[in-house]
Amino acid sequence: MAFEPVYIIDGARSPFLKSRHTPGPFTAGDLATQVGRSLLVRQPFAPTDLDEVILGCASPSADEINIGRVVALRIGCGRRVPGWTVMRNCASGMQAIDSAIVNIQNGRAQLVLAGGVDALSHAPLFYSPTMVRWFARMMQARTPLAKAALFARLSPAQLLSPVIGLLKGLTDPVVGLLMGQTAENLAWRFDISRQRMDEFSVRSHQRAIAAREQGLFNDIVPLIDERGAVYDRDDGVREDASLSALARLKPFFDRKYGRVTPGNSSQVSDGAAWLILSSAAAVERWRLQPLARISDCQWAALDPAEMGLGPVHAATPILNRHRLTLADIDRWEINEAFAAQVLACQAAWQSDDYCREELGLPAALGAIDEQRLNPCGGAIALGHPVGASGARIVLQLLRTLRAGGGRRGIAAICIGGGQGGAMLVETVT
Repeated sequence: MAFEPVYIIDGARSPFLKSRHTPGPFTAGDLATQVGRSLLVRQPFAPTDLDEVILGCASPSADEINIGRVVALRIGCGRRVPGWTVMRNCASGMQAIDSAIVNIQNGRAQLVLAGGVDALSHAPLFYSPTMVRWFARMMQARTPLAKAALFARLSPAQLLSPVIGLLKGLTDPVVGLLMGQTAENLAWRFDISRQRMDEFSVRSHQRAIAAREQGLFNDIVPLIDERGAVYDRDDGVREDASLSALARLKPFFDRKYGRVTPGNSSQVSDGAAWLILSSAAAVERWRLQPLARISDCQWAALDPAEMGLGPVHAATPILNRHRLTLADIDRWEINEAFAAQVLACQAAWQSDDYCREELGLPAALGAIDEQRLNPCGGAIALGHPVGASGARIVLQLLRTLRAGGGRRGIAAICIGGGQGGAMLVETVT
């Protein structure tokens, strides 16, 4: 069955703001609302003309569980435009785009706002099950004496040792590994040195700085907090990034033998990204000017302990279907969850054994030209608000393709739990 193209009309994102061990200035709802309003106000149609709003979010707050609907109402879509939320861990924003594609292709929608958001600095702290049971017994206690007896048995360590929600969310419950530990697995499997990881990370910062200077982040919508402070750029990008500075950082996930550090890992951050997707009929009706079309999408699954190879398993079927080689792709965006993970994807495609045994190919596919891979840097420099990153890399791919005169690009992302997602994007003139 042919993949009927769906058009990208426009897109925008917030600056990605690094988590600094305290709740940031914006909730997920704030981020998605401010960016969504700015994007929609410049369109020839009204927000109420949208057929639906789909928002990916991996960690919505308790009062915004269906954050897609909450934001749809806040940005002026009205009561009649459905809004809903999707969650596929790191690819939640890409899943929102794919869900919009499916609904446009089957005729349920013509014009959709789709994207992703997360405010990971607002990730909650939880009480342990022991403390929850203590609170339950306290609620059931009827007399002051019974309550006093419960307080007497309360351990200060239990009260002062909350469960960190973000840490739980970044731990695979099936294999029991933190995401960074799965990156260590890849570094070991493909013999990726600490120095190569750090070199990749420094380059990510350098490319992000160059892209900013060249105006390639003009999709960023400045944010204003309640005190009037303006946030207009990704604040995790470091102009002083260097190999010597990164070399001083200690391994975090395997403190004795590891190579993965905070410096060669993606940043925990807050951010939102939106795209407007359209059918050909909506393009004609509203006289829209498409920037690109999404020509294919693929999801894949693999061992959760090596989840970082997800982009390889998702992008390869797209290449096969379209009879393309790695070199036929003008630009690549592979989300930088970890430097080890992106480097491992490169190594897997260059490995005869991996391509034969894991992908069913006759031989290795080869290498991606490093100049075509993440030319504006990636999540190591910019940040990785989990729910937003899948949408961010599609939007960034579109902009870098058009800026560089490229025709065809692939955005790919690894997904906690052992999955991968990829999209083929082609520019429209």
